[in-house]
Amino acid sequence: MRTLLFCCMITAAPAQWLNYPTPDIPRLPNGKPNLSAPAPRSADGRPDLSGLWEPGTQGAATPTVSGEVLLPLEVVNIAARLKGGLPYRPWARELQRTRQDSNGKDSPTVRCLPMGMVWMLSQPFPRKIVQLGDLVVVLYEKDTQYRQIFTDGRPLPNDPQPSFNGYSSGKWAGETLVVETIGLRDDLWADLRGNPITAAAKVTEKMRRLNYGNLEIEVTVDDTKAYTTPWTVTLNHHIKLDTDLLEYVCLENEKDASRLVTK
Repeated sequence: MRTLLFCCMITAAPAQWLNYPTPDIPRLPNGKPNLSAPAPRSADGRPDLSGLWEPGTQGAATPTVSGEVLLPLEVVNIAARLKGGLPYRPWARELQRTRQDSNGKDSPTVRCLPMGMVWMLSQPFPRKIVQLGDLVVVLYEKDTQYRQIFTDGRPLPNDPQPSFNGYSSGKWAGETLVVETIGLRDDLWADLRGNPITAAAKVTEKMRRLNYGNLEIEVTVDDTKAYTTPWTVTLNHHIKLDTDLLEYVCLENEKDASRLVTK
């Protein structure tokens, strides 16, 4: 699939400040990072989600023009580990098949558009979480995007202007940050296969920092327009140390879109 190659080819760029030491890393007696150490705490005593994170690569090796890379299973198929698959409405199943049969030529990534917040959860570029009191900011290396998650108690907007990443409000439930997002666009993809996300979707993320090195995000998509029932997947992220984000702009020197073909 040509679109898959396009997606994979752009994942291997090195980050700026390579090998600059990450401060305050818990260490084992041998000096190696202790990734199983307890999660750090913010000033208010809550788990601190801050750090540079990357989704786990449980997928099989995927060939590209420059070798092979490992991709998260869900970046290709959000339902890869979902028992029974997605509960499609008929039109949504047909749309997904059409998108896949056309080699994903209309994917947002082909047109250098944002992927949308659901797909961004599994895309393999790193992302930096910054936890600041009543606000959690997610900075994405991919297309230099960002999300704001407000934790100041504000309600979700009543009639939001549709957007790629939507509008997110979160609250703490013990050790878990529960984030609700609405206001997404009607033409989004959840993965490379083209599973749809519509403007009717309400996305709930439960973010748990399991320990110093691991972040778990349980994602529930309630999209009554595209699916008959809500569905839930769990994504695991691991921390990246001694590195940082790299500015990445998809359109710079882009030469792929005009060469994509359907079957």
